[in-house]
Amino acid sequence: MSAGEKAKAKSEQTKGKAKEAVGSALGNDRMAAEGQAEKSVGDAREAKEKTKDAFKH
Repeated sequence: MSAGEKAKAKSEQTKGKAKEAVGSALGNDRMAAEGQAEKSVGDAREAKEKTKDAFKH
């Protein structure tokens, strides 16, 4: 996994988790859903990079 893509994936996951937690705490369903979506994008990016790495070896 390239370092830049790995960092981007972790950043999206962390940002999404935080946004989801704040949204839930405030009772803001839209913000919580946006956070969950951002986290999912980060998870997908990480999975893609891991798959690419598996085929390199």
